[in-house]
Formats: sequence, structure tokens, C-alpha cells
Amino acid sequence: QLQLVESGGGLVQPGGSLRLSCTASGVTLDYYAIGWFRQAPGKEREGVSFISNSGMSTSYAGFVKGRFTISRDNAKNTVYLQMNSLKPEDTAIYYCAASRVGGWAPIEEYEYDHWGQGTQVTVSS
Repeated sequence: QLQLVESGGGLVQPGGSLRLSCTASGVTLDYYAIGWFRQAPGKEREGVSFISNSGMSTSYAGFVKGRFTISRDNAKNTVYLQMNSLKPEDTAIYYCAASRVGGWAPIEEYEYDHWGQGTQVTVSS
């Protein structure tokens, strides 16, 4: 049974950085694309960034492009989201999710069937 655990969230000032981690247990992530999603209070969950099982294919939502970087270390069964130049509007609970597909990374929520519990990111002065 694949389980995902996010970590690395916290409180940061505008312009600051955080690195989120999504660590899997129970199953190797070698066969899974990973997506990062977020949900702000009163808003629907939205996709942030996605990476294929090999790490060769990545994509980003327009509102984070150039500020966030997704990467993975399959040897550590972990996917990372480096978040720089954070803005107050980035405040949300961030979730990682896994989809058993190879060679590409889906961007739709329904494509993902394993989810972590989320980690809170708060950007405030």
C-alpha cells in the first residue's frame, strides 16, 4: 500500500523560500508520476507542479512558473518542491499525489489515486 507523507511546510515571509518533501513508503515511486496540488481557504484545490516517474518530464501552473522547481530522487523515494519568491497568495495546504503512469505526468486531480495528508504553507510578514 503506497503511503505519501508531505513535510517542510511552515511560516515564511514574502520573498522567502521553502522546500517541500513528499516521501513514499510501502511501494517504490519508480512507476509513479507525482503531482503537487494546493488548496487555499475557501478555494478549490488546484494543481501546482507535476513530474513523470523518470523525472524527465515536468510541468508547472502558470502562477508558479519560474518560482517553483519540482524534482525527485527515486533512490530516496522522495519528490521535492522548491518554492522561491513566495507570495502571500501561495498560502495554502500543499498535497502531493501519485499516479501510476510512466513517461508523463498527468495534470488532472482525477488521474491521481494516492494522496498525502498535506502540509501547511503560510506566507506572511
